[in-house]
Amino acid sequence: MKNAFLIMSILLVSLVSIVPSHPARSALRQDKPTFSPTGEEATIAGTVSFVGVPPEPKEIDMSADPICETVSPDAATEDVIVTDGKLANVFVYAQTGEALDKYLFDAPSADVTLDHKGCRLVPHVLGMQTNQVLKILNDDPTTHNTHGLANKNNDWNQSQMPSAMPIERRFALPEQFMPVKDNQHPWEKAYVGIFSHPFFAVTAKDGSYKISGLPPGQYAIVAWHEKYGEQTTYISIGRREWRTLDFGFKATENRQP
Repeated sequence: MKNAFLIMSILLVSLVSIVPSHPARSALRQDKPTFSPTGEEATIAGTVSFVGVPPEPKEIDMSADPICETVSPDAATEDVIVTDGKLANVFVYAQTGEALDKYLFDAPSADVTLDHKGCRLVPHVLGMQTNQVLKILNDDPTTHNTHGLANKNNDWNQSQMPSAMPIERRFALPEQFMPVKDNQHPWEKAYVGIFSHPFFAVTAKDGSYKISGLPPGQYAIVAWHEKYGEQTTYISIGRREWRTLDFGFKATENRQP
């Protein structure tokens, strides 16, 4: 019996030693160098336009909190902001690319801020990197709640009194896009894009954006809007190149529920 057990153990060890490792686990174990700028990096910039008649902003009923009615009496929805045919709050980012597969990117030391201000979450759309600090402030004279509806990272739900210390959160995994809401004030909403790299931007009121420091190579560039979905363009960009890349969304197409 002892000999049989010994033979069986040797066979099991042999089988384990010849089974190939799982490719995903092997990839996770591979060390990548941290990216360091060389001066050969490129820039993409452009404008996101809106074609058609944009929906009219809707007045927000803040009567559930009289303080909010006082600090923000004329509040209106901001999911679609169009100025002179240009669309704000569009998230433009590199989705795939040679450099993204090849390198790791250090998280910035500067914090990213999400502010309860005027009983709104400001900014409405923001981006950050993994392991960067998201600092949540309450600048209003009323209590707010911040609920991050994370899918890949840890969900959290925390209330914050007026003038309370900032709430700080870090996220280990990329996530596009994490909705954030206030359970006490359901009209307060924001979206946070979490990336493993710094190649992203949010369009300003004039629809403009710029992504700098992009290593030369091939990329899939995505423009995402919370109501009108996303568009993807594939580009190849050279050393020190400045590329203009515009997008356009239509009022009748790609509308999200």
